[in-house]
Amino acid sequence: MQKIKNIKNKLVVILGPTASGKTDLSVGIAKKFDGEIVSADSRQVYKGLNIGSGKITKKEMLGIPHYLLDVASPKIKFTVAQYQNLANKKIKNIQKRGKLPILVGGTGFFIQSITDGIVIPEVKPNWKLRKELEKIPLPELIKRLKTIDPIRAGNIDQNNPRRVLRALEIAIKLGGPIPTVRHKKPEYNILKIGILKPKEELKTAIQKRLIKRLKNNALVNEVKKLHKQGLSWKRLEEFGLEYRFVAQYLQDKISKQEMINKIQIESEHYTKRQMTWFKKDKNIYWIKNKKASEILIKKFL
Repeated sequence: MQKIKNIKNKLVVILGPTASGKTDLSVGIAKKFDGEIVSADSRQVYKGLNIGSGKITKKEMLGIPHYLLDVASPKIKFTVAQYQNLANKKIKNIQKRGKLPILVGGTGFFIQSITDGIVIPEVKPNWKLRKELEKIPLPELIKRLKTIDPIRAGNIDQNNPRRVLRALEIAIKLGGPIPTVRHKKPEYNILKIGILKPKEELKTAIQKRLIKRLKNNALVNEVKKLHKQGLSWKRLEEFGLEYRFVAQYLQDKISKQEMINKIQIESEHYTKRQMTWFKKDKNIYWIKNKKASEILIKKFL
């Protein structure tokens, strides 16, 4: 393990699309450079979303502390603003103890909230309005959002009712488009490392991971358990990808094979959306192997 003489305000970020190998790389880097890991995953913050979100196990952590996992109830939406607040506290605490903080994940907005110092406008939920909007079909919600805030309507995942509804709720509350996110001076000296994998390699990795998650009905049983604990089918579908299609399968909306096919296809589409987001950032060093990341980090430190 390489000890760091002066961590100052340094932060290493490891990012990339789903199934690209972020978990294994980050643990190896943390072992080598005396680091601790802060997760940047919008589903792994929730308790009980383990298999479907690809949450790291205690065994896989190899003794490396991990933060921002299991910090929220899946019954309540966890916002980017909440994430930003908690993650910054953890990063500063890690630095204070002379360790290297490593921010790891594939949720672009979570990562950007830390690396770009964005100031997120807090708009509290309007429960009365939300109940009214929930009665409206998704296509109509999208149409309304396009009228009030066309930019947000173009950027949002239009297949995710929860996000469309929330965007419309905010736009209505503000009386117009959501204001452009303001930036303040970033708090850290940052090295961003992106994992670059060929399209076909990612596709194969997603397939292998899905087979593993479906073994012995592990993923299906996880969704059943979450439903028994009080999560509605609607809420489970809002988590997207695995949770959406397993929930639909358990409601007999789709067959088991359709569920498998839809998870595979939507996961591949998700990797494309992730890469589109990440490629907007010209400060990411894209690597193909662990050795390349170690060379970058040694130079950075």
